[in-house]
Amino acid sequence: MKKTVLLFALAALPMSTFAARPASRQAAPAASASEIELTSQLPADKREALAALIERFNAQSKAGKVVLAEREPSAGKLPSLMILDEASEASLAGRTKPLQQLMKEAGEPLQVGKMVGGVTSPALFDRSGKLLALPVALSTPVMFINEDLARRAGANVAKSPRTWSELQELAGKFAEAGVSCPVTVTHPATTLLENVSAWNNVPFANPKGGLSVNGLGQVRHVARMASWSKANYLKFYGRGDEAVEHFAKGECGVMLAGQSEFAAASKGGFKVAVSPLPYYEDQPGTPQNTLADGPALWAAAGKSAGENKLAARFVRFWLEPAQQVEWQKATGYLPLNKAGAFAAGSSLLGDDLRAVKTAVTELVSRPATAASRASAIGHNHWVRNILNEELEAVWRDGKAAKLALDTAVQRVLSCAQCRR
Repeated sequence: MKKTVLLFALAALPMSTFAARPASRQAAPAASASEIELTSQLPADKREALAALIERFNAQSKAGKVVLAEREPSAGKLPSLMILDEASEASLAGRTKPLQQLMKEAGEPLQVGKMVGGVTSPALFDRSGKLLALPVALSTPVMFINEDLARRAGANVAKSPRTWSELQELAGKFAEAGVSCPVTVTHPATTLLENVSAWNNVPFANPKGGLSVNGLGQVRHVARMASWSKANYLKFYGRGDEAVEHFAKGECGVMLAGQSEFAAASKGGFKVAVSPLPYYEDQPGTPQNTLADGPALWAAAGKSAGENKLAARFVRFWLEPAQQVEWQKATGYLPLNKAGAFAAGSSLLGDDLRAVKTAVTELVSRPATAASRASAIGHNHWVRNILNEELEAVWRDGKAAKLALDTAVQRVLSCAQCRR
């Protein structure tokens, strides 16, 4: 029964299928390309999975090969395909080809659709709803708990904290037991502001495209996190995924991080429990939904028809059910289509599926509201930098939470790059 529920939840993640129309019969065949280049900004622990995927494609491809290049995409001629984080994505604006257009012109099907109910960034779509890039590395934050540390701290490992108040109680037990890092977090701006806002049904962005992170709920939350930091309940290790290494070493009791960190978080030899993000029980409508984001696969503009055809064939291969299963098993990222979701659900993934199941539940258990929908501004690299700077001023310098969030809102208003 549980497996059936999971299958339906996973299948609901992507909606309609974009089917590219076959190329015109009168069109001349595209000249073949012997090889195309792909560069990646995926985390280091995911690159092995990408290399394996490319190797499988090349082994069966008669049309040409994909070469994984270890370089910055902007260093020289753009590669045909690029897995970009939000910073590089912004820097290469105007130099990419919409993925849906690439597939249509190549006569290849694109077996993926819009993500349900606005839980993924609208920056991946153009104004007409056409897909610009393939979100190959989707994650949403969940809660990882070191059960061995929790047991030694006298906590009830059979009952994970559901609310921030319950997590505070657990953090206190860790601290009393001598744990140096009771709680930690990856990507603080995304996790503690954007996703906590959505999870608690509080607007992160306003209808005019600006930020709304200085409301009462967000100020209260940041102030609480500041008090945890002062009490040594909460440790910050950086703006990215630096906290994962510390959790994996057994230094931290709890980590708030994307579900795709499950494999890395579990390398320490201790049992890891996975639970949803905490929520505020006094906030109406909670828990609501979290948001999925991550690096995406972009195609470069200005390539030959043969290069584009080979790139499109690689994308089609990536979206095949068998490849979706392997990709999910190796990376912990969310499946990209219904075929991948059903295939993954029928595979013997065992415990590896726990984090994905929790993530999917967070994303689809309730339809997104106007307050909890993903926003383009939340995906913006410059906005995230501003939020991280202001949050760090709270933890490091003692800046008041309200002042820091007010400042963030004003800085984004005057930031030209933040409006793109």
